[in-house]
Amino acid sequence: MDPPKLPLLLLLTFASAISAQLFPEPYCGSTGNFSANSTYQTTLTTLLSSISTTNSLSLTYGFFNASFAVSGASQTLYVIGSCRGDLTSESCRTCLDGSASDIRRLCPLQKEAVLYSENCSVRYSNTSIFRTVKTDPDYQLFNVNNVTSPDTYNAALQTLLGRLRGEAAGGGSLRKYATGNTSVVFNTIYAMTQCTPDLTNQQCIDCLVTVIGRLGQCCAGKMGVRIMAPSCQFRYETSSRFFDQVGEPLPPPPAPVADALPPPPGGKSNLNRTVIIVVATSVSAVFLVGVIVLLRVKRKKQPRQRVEGEAVDEISTVESLQIDFGTIREATDNFSNSNKLGQGGFGAVYMGRFFNGQEIAVKRLSHNSSQGEVEFKNEVMLLARLQHRNLVRLLGFCLEGVERLLIYEFVPNSSLDQFIFDPLKRANLNWDRRQKIIMGVARGLLYLHEDSRLRIIHRDLKASNILLDSDMNPKISDFGMARLFELDQTRAETNRIVGTYGYMAPEYAMHGNFSIKSDVFSFGVLVLEIVSGQRNNIFRAGDYAEILISSVWKNWREGTISKIIDPSITSSLSTEIVRCVHIGLLCVQENVANRPTMASVLLMLNSHSVTLQVPSQPAFFLHSDIESDMSSTQDYNSRVSDVDRSRSKSNQFSNNEVSMTEPYPR
Repeated sequence: MDPPKLPLLLLLTFASAISAQLFPEPYCGSTGNFSANSTYQTTLTTLLSSISTTNSLSLTYGFFNASFAVSGASQTLYVIGSCRGDLTSESCRTCLDGSASDIRRLCPLQKEAVLYSENCSVRYSNTSIFRTVKTDPDYQLFNVNNVTSPDTYNAALQTLLGRLRGEAAGGGSLRKYATGNTSVVFNTIYAMTQCTPDLTNQQCIDCLVTVIGRLGQCCAGKMGVRIMAPSCQFRYETSSRFFDQVGEPLPPPPAPVADALPPPPGGKSNLNRTVIIVVATSVSAVFLVGVIVLLRVKRKKQPRQRVEGEAVDEISTVESLQIDFGTIREATDNFSNSNKLGQGGFGAVYMGRFFNGQEIAVKRLSHNSSQGEVEFKNEVMLLARLQHRNLVRLLGFCLEGVERLLIYEFVPNSSLDQFIFDPLKRANLNWDRRQKIIMGVARGLLYLHEDSRLRIIHRDLKASNILLDSDMNPKISDFGMARLFELDQTRAETNRIVGTYGYMAPEYAMHGNFSIKSDVFSFGVLVLEIVSGQRNNIFRAGDYAEILISSVWKNWREGTISKIIDPSITSSLSTEIVRCVHIGLLCVQENVANRPTMASVLLMLNSHSVTLQVPSQPAFFLHSDIESDMSSTQDYNSRVSDVDRSRSKSNQFSNNEVSMTEPYPR
């Protein structure tokens, strides 16, 4: 059974740094006592005293370990001492000597003990503790002051600690220690992570994952925290750098052995050779600098082409959002099935929770997926630069080995399709809520098309890509198929069609032409689905085959629009509902030029004084018998490629029945 946790100390009021007055802190074990003046005590005293006399290389870099068989007791004593990585060897030796004396005084007869000091720790046991991860007992201290903007702060802290954890674990057998900082909300977070160097890389990661994970239990959102465990520790402070440069730089790796050159015949020749080497080196350096300058000038002159392929090249520019795999694995309980939200063409989606209690949604690219790599990197590059209340927020990503993961804010109310197409759940969406969703999606699209510093064409707007937060506010998600336009660019072409059947504009589905008006078409379909509660699928209406937009158009022309309104939202038609249907029909017109922009759509939705034009016939209007229409639909379907028929089971992220994907960059 693990020993009980040490009491939490809440003593700091104004200072962000942790005071040395809180040390030393002992834990005197629970495995029994030894007798005073026994061989055990003599052996222990000898081992602890040897810290000041040892000349081992490890102690030079802050680590001491020793063991000795207890005479006549059939057992062995083990001692480990560890200093903070920025201490000099002399400071480390002084700290360990003092701690060795304190531990004998504070735990005089216990068979095992741990003592934490400001800059070092000492522990001993009668069982082996070398190369063994031990995270209890821990010692937790924190600043009483809370940070402002905790979500933003904790996301930055999580990223920083994740990076430092990997750096510390990657250290060698002499030191596993890392420090760093990051800026957030007009402040700087300084942090340190450290493991005892006897641990393996994975053992260090496991230890730090456990100890850092305790932040959420004791002190999330605090301006400074330090948690020390026998095998590892971490600390962070806000706006206060508490660490120095490492005390003893690690020795350089041995240089490769070169073939020996014959000695020069005289001093003059030696001087000449030195001059030649210096001149040659200088010329090479100047040449190299010149090449670099020319390449940079040439790169600046070349026009930038904003395509998904560029996102692959620029992935390194968003390092601040990168979260290591161990953190995500811990947050999702090793991707347990109980946390699995669903499965789609991209892979699985999991719910998770960071150490600070923040809930997340993790999209994990399937290892055998052939269509997600470009979409993954494309989404990271776009969402990292987009911020809007009606866009899903990307918290981070993981690009480690074969793992490709996207980490989003968790949106608890699932996706829109889970409500409007469900006979029971749709009753929860009254007209006010549906109108708020329509307005929110329109604002999000306007931001993508005109208001952000980029111009983004989403290309896969649909009900399953609209997520709903706890207040039923909509958030546009899934930017894997999005395209980035130049600010003055109006349209583009592609030979490979991506998107979802039923939402694609005709000029895009048939000819590969897309623009902001392609997204407007998808928005119009979405509006009609929200109002009617029906998918834009082919369905039978008497002797005719129809899709939703055909049915809405026909009933609008005949003045029987009430037939297509979802009966669960109203018992009588309102002006707002009729106006939304009218705007939806304007958006799905076949002629691209006739469709409004999203700026015009928002104006029409917000102002009843704006006169609406009469819509023309929508695209894909079906008006013949079932057999003929099914044939034309099959012909349409044959024009698109790479059909992905995987249905999503996700409660949060889902695809419609059929999606066309584009696995290669253009």
